[in-house]
Amino acid sequence: MKKNLTNMNLNELERFITDIGEQKFRARQIYKWISSGAESFEEMTDLSKELRHKLQEVATVCSLELLKVQESASDHTRKFLFALEDGNTIETVFMKYKYGNSVCISSQAGCRMGCTFCASGIGGLKRNLTAAEMLEQVLAASRQAGEKINHIVVMGTGEPFDNYLNLAQFLELIHDPEGLNISYRNITVSTCGIVPMISRFGHDFPQVNLAISLHAPEDSLRSRTMPVNRSYPIDQLIQACREYGRKTGRRITFEYALVKGVNDSLSHADRLSDLLRGMLCHVNLIPLNEVRETGLHGTDRETAERFRAQLEKRGIPATIRRELGADISAACGQLRLG
Repeated sequence: MKKNLTNMNLNELERFITDIGEQKFRARQIYKWISSGAESFEEMTDLSKELRHKLQEVATVCSLELLKVQESASDHTRKFLFALEDGNTIETVFMKYKYGNSVCISSQAGCRMGCTFCASGIGGLKRNLTAAEMLEQVLAASRQAGEKINHIVVMGTGEPFDNYLNLAQFLELIHDPEGLNISYRNITVSTCGIVPMISRFGHDFPQVNLAISLHAPEDSLRSRTMPVNRSYPIDQLIQACREYGRKTGRRITFEYALVKGVNDSLSHADRLSDLLRGMLCHVNLIPLNEVRETGLHGTDRETAERFRAQLEKRGIPATIRRELGADISAACGQLRLG
């Protein structure tokens, strides 16, 4: 099987290059090409033809195949459908903001968490993505857009903490000063609440932003919509979040999808305020982006504004997320296994 060099840091690449009988400095040249988005060895014009041919025999630098690009008519968000080498497909989203360009990547092909309002788990989990497959989404999005990526959110299909080792490798690769050199503070990882991994993440990557998909202020409701809550109830989750905040000094973002008639009343806002009181946090309210299979509907803007105002009144900072890409099913909760 050919080695995917995108999966290697510079030290690993140097070992690989010397193992195949080439000079060590060639690894740095190849590493720069990979970080600039090269899809083949033929693009690496400062390598000899002989070396490029040799590399083609034993290695690759791109395992994703772009199948489809959709662009939003309203905000120029782009959604990419990629095929993996094994035939599975994943989706990636490029978004433009005033502060720069952001890409939302997938960490798994499918998802096994089973949240009832989310398209990502329809069809279940097929497999984890490698660090290279995560990194290639960023490189491909940048190449297709013709623009530099400034921010990364790991919020596409999959539960990142269910694929922690590959996630950690990806974060190290994307942050590498010899590579894309993206600041950890410009990266956000979202989890539905796998409690034991929150402490580990805080220890390993205290500079990376943490987002918690909460979506309910009480166990009964959360367990109905998010099966993970049956293993890690809200009290355990919030305790882990408070401990994370004490250790890292970082603010946590709580994602809260507003579902019409389910979790969007002022009493829900009051209970959410009580739950988060005293924590360094921010609530990101998301009027549910509809997924046809769920039968659920998003809260209207007026109700969302009342919910936000109630949180603010109770001392909890909150904003309503700007909706991007909804017309191409690229918004939060709409990405899926292709």
